[in-house]
This record gives sequence, structure tokens and C-alpha cells, in this order.
Amino acid sequence: MDIFSILQLLSGLALFLYGMNTMGDGLEKFSGGKLEKTLEKMTNNTFKGFLLGAAVTAVIQSSSATTVMVVGFVNSGIMKLRQAIGIIMGANVGTTVTAWILSLSGIEGDSVFMQLLKPTSFSAVFAFIGIILIMFTKSDSKKNLASILLGFAILMFGMDSMSSAVAPLSDDPNFANLLTVFNNPVFGIIAGALLTAIIQSSSASVGILQALSKTGAITYSMAIPIVMGQNIGTCVTALISCIGAKKNAKRAALVHLYFNIIGTLVICALFYGSNLIFQYGFLDDVVAEANIAVIHTAFNIAATAMLLPFTRQLEKLACLTIKDTEEESEAPFLDERFLNTPSLATDRALNVTEKMARLSEGTLLGALEMVGNYNEKAADTLSENEDTIDMYEDVISTYLVKLSQKNLSENDSKSVQRVLHGIGDFERISDHAMNIVGAAKEIEEKKAVFSEGAMAGLNVMMDAIKEIINNATLAFINNDVKLAAKVEPLEQVIDRIRDKLKEAHVKRLTNGECTIELGFIFSDLITSMERVSDHCSNIAVGVIEINNNGYDAHEYLHELKNSDDIQYNADYKEYKKKYALPAAALKK
Repeated sequence: MDIFSILQLLSGLALFLYGMNTMGDGLEKFSGGKLEKTLEKMTNNTFKGFLLGAAVTAVIQSSSATTVMVVGFVNSGIMKLRQAIGIIMGANVGTTVTAWILSLSGIEGDSVFMQLLKPTSFSAVFAFIGIILIMFTKSDSKKNLASILLGFAILMFGMDSMSSAVAPLSDDPNFANLLTVFNNPVFGIIAGALLTAIIQSSSASVGILQALSKTGAITYSMAIPIVMGQNIGTCVTALISCIGAKKNAKRAALVHLYFNIIGTLVICALFYGSNLIFQYGFLDDVVAEANIAVIHTAFNIAATAMLLPFTRQLEKLACLTIKDTEEESEAPFLDERFLNTPSLATDRALNVTEKMARLSEGTLLGALEMVGNYNEKAADTLSENEDTIDMYEDVISTYLVKLSQKNLSENDSKSVQRVLHGIGDFERISDHAMNIVGAAKEIEEKKAVFSEGAMAGLNVMMDAIKEIINNATLAFINNDVKLAAKVEPLEQVIDRIRDKLKEAHVKRLTNGECTIELGFIFSDLITSMERVSDHCSNIAVGVIEINNNGYDAHEYLHELKNSDDIQYNADYKEYKKKYALPAAALKK
């Protein structure tokens, strides 16, 4: 094997890994992240978790990715450790699908049908279809399908390139002598574990072993321990991902490691122990690609069948290793482990933002209830809410900046934009809520009493504010464009209410019906409420414009107010009638 063969091997390996990564990303995006998202809704049924873990891994072609997601779920408190165990076991079985796909390259036969089944025959067609879809379509789903097709073609080309590069080794006695080392199960397990730990993919390391099998120098006695070791080596990714995580996340990663180590030790003992009695003759036979896929699948199914009934014991073993000795802070709002699965990360960000939006709305409603009914304990709670909302904004914005650097689908990109535009407004709404609380406190401390007219006007405005914050929050959470369109007409009505109340207030001051001190408090209240409506308008416009593939709030509002929009005018008239100020509020 000369230097050019080594270069061909390296280029083939690079294409193989790139193709596997591209195909996996395409499969993940094509599924829309739906399978991964269902992991959050898992019950305590271990067998269902096993099936789901197998299904997700078969789709995204990576047990490491599934396990890292599970570690993230456990770290965030979304999933319990016991739920995670079944999914981790399922991931080990699901990852064997890749080996079966790669084994197609070993199909032999002279018939046209058999030749068509070989990946070298149809991968070229896949690549051609894939490049056409990328160049001439705009649909996200079609581009994701193109990534799957191109990834598969590149993967199979890399596999074929690696096989061609190592072909000369079949006649090299030095290579054959080197491989005899792996007849020792211990060395075979170590070699498989090290290779997989380095490239962090058991599917890829099994593919490399399948390529080497084409030399005719790999026997069952070598392949079996190497495959077992590959299952141990794949645990490295999850172990790395749990660094800095909470204790249960570390336990989940350890369960993955213990599962593979215990499975390897027990199956080794049973297999090689029985070999001493029965003397398996096939161990010296040459192994083919399909046979390696069989070994990989058989080992993982056998290990799962053996250990699935002992999930509680695995959980206890992990808990004994990582003990409850230290107090932990609350789980982070968002786990960066999800960033490697953008659709899932986007979904988590939306969930957390929904909590922020509802907390902001609740804080505002609580503040409005304080006007004329101040309560110190309730005020402290609202202040704590405001601090939490500030924290939400910092965490979400930092997370989304990192997420926006990933390769997002069109829908996920719009969701990220919507959140980035909305969180600032929700934070400012909570600030204005605290201003309202401050005004309510001043009313209480000074024993101030508004006139009948002033109070009547405030009540109407507060009712309008309650409706606009509800509409804006629901429109944001549900990405509801129709409901968002109802926010701006109401915001215009609230502006009108503010202007009318200010005019009436000035008259009351002039007539001596209101003190200057009370006037300042009244002005602060209606100003804070009107600014809340402005932020609700910003939120709603963001929902509308981002769904329309743009974001120019000023241009949108300018066109809306200067156009003869039938629905806008109808909504404006309806809200104007609904929130008409009583005569007492307009008394001058």
C-alpha cells in the first residue's frame, strides 16, 4: 500500500464521514424534528422509550446525537433518569440501521436486477436528482430531500473509495499478520473502542470495518470483539456532553456507558465460554459487509434484551457512582446540547419564550389589580417576576444568537426572528407594569382618591389594556396572524383614550377639581398603560411581518393607517364602541 493508496483512503474516509453527516442532517430536517420533539412527551413506560429511541436514531443515523439529546433533556429536568434509560437502549439498536445500508455495497450478482440493487448503480442517480433539487427548487422540504440523496451518494462513494484503497492489502502478508493481533478479544475490543472514540460515531467505525472486510482478511474472530468495542467507544460523545451538567445528566451518560460495558462483558463471557465447549468453526471464516451488520445488530439486540428488565438496577448503579452530595442550582432555561439539533433547540426556545410571555402578561394584570387596591406582599411577588423576566430575556437572546448561526430551516428561522423581536417588548411590558405598581403604591401611601370621572376613565383604559395584552400574547405564542391584526386597531383606540383622558384631566386641574400631585400619578398611570399598548403593537407587527417574509414595522403601520383596509377599519370601529369613555370621564 503506497502513499497514493493512503491518500485515497483518507479522502474516501473524509467523503464517507461527510456524506453520513449530510444524510443525517437531511433526514433530521426532513422529519421536521418531530421525532425528537416527541422524546419530551415520553411516559415512564421503558419499552415505549426503547421503541422511540430506536426510531429516532434510525432516522437521524446517530446514537450519539440521540444520547446527547437525552442528556440535555435530563439536565433540563424535562425527562427523568428512568425515562432516559429505555431511550438510550433503543438508540443502540437504532444505530444498526446504518450498517445494513452500507452492506448494500456488498451485493453480488450478474443479473441486471442485482446490479441495480448495488449502491454504485443507483447512488449516481440519487446524486443527480439531489443536485437538481438544490439548484432548481426553493422548497425547504425538497432541499432537505436533496441533502438526503446527496449525502447517501457521497457516503457510498466514500465507502467505495475506501474499499478500493485497501484492496491491495488483501495480498499483503504484513497486513494479515497485523490483523492476527485482533484475534485476541481484549485487543479487538480496545481497538474498536479507541477508533470509535476518536471519530465519535459507531456507525462510521462499523462502516470502516465493512470497507476493510473487502480485503478478505477480516475474520469473525476479529470482527466480533471490534464491533463490541465500537459500542463502548460511542459513549465518549455523551460523556463529553455531560461535562458541567447536573448530576442526573451525568448519570444518564453513565447509564449509556454501563449498558455497553456490561453488555460486552456478559456477552463476551457467554460467547467465548461456550466456544471452549462447542468450538465454533465459523470464527476463522472471512466476514462480509452484511455479516458485520448482522454482528452489530445481534449484539445490540442481545444486550438490550438482557438488560431491559434491569433498568432500575442500572439507575441505582449510576446513582451510586454520582451521589447526591451537593446542592444544585435550578436547571438552566435552555440547554446548549440542543443546538446540535436546531429544530429541537428552536422548539425549546419557543417553549421558554411562551413562559416569559405569559409571566409578563400575568405581571401586568397583577399590576393593574393593584391600582386602588395596593398590597405589599403582592408587589414583592410582581417585583420578583420582573427580575425573572429580565433573566429570561438575557438567557433567550444569548441562546438564539448561537442558534441563529446554525443551519436553520425556513420555519425555524422565522420562529427565531419572531422570538428575537418579541422578547424585548415583553421585558419592557414588565418594566411598565412595575411603574404601574409604583403609582399604585404612591396612591396608597398618600391616601389619594381619584375623582369619579378619573376613575371611570382609568377603568375603561385598563379593560382595553387587558384585552390588548391578551391578544398580543396569544398571537405571539400561537403565531396567529389574524389575531395579531386585531392588536393595532385596539392600540389606536387606546391612544385615543389616553388623549381624551389627558384633555379631561387638564380641565379638572384648571377647575381645581384635582390636585397637581394626583395629576402626576394619573398621568404616570395612563402613560405607562399606553406604552404597554405600543409594545403589544410591536409584538403583533412582528408576528405579521415575519410571516410575510419581512420586518419593517414603520412601513407596515404607515401603509395600514393610510390604506382603506376594510378589516382594520371595522375592528377600529368595534373597539372604539366597546371602549367608549363614559360621560363622567369626559366631564370638563
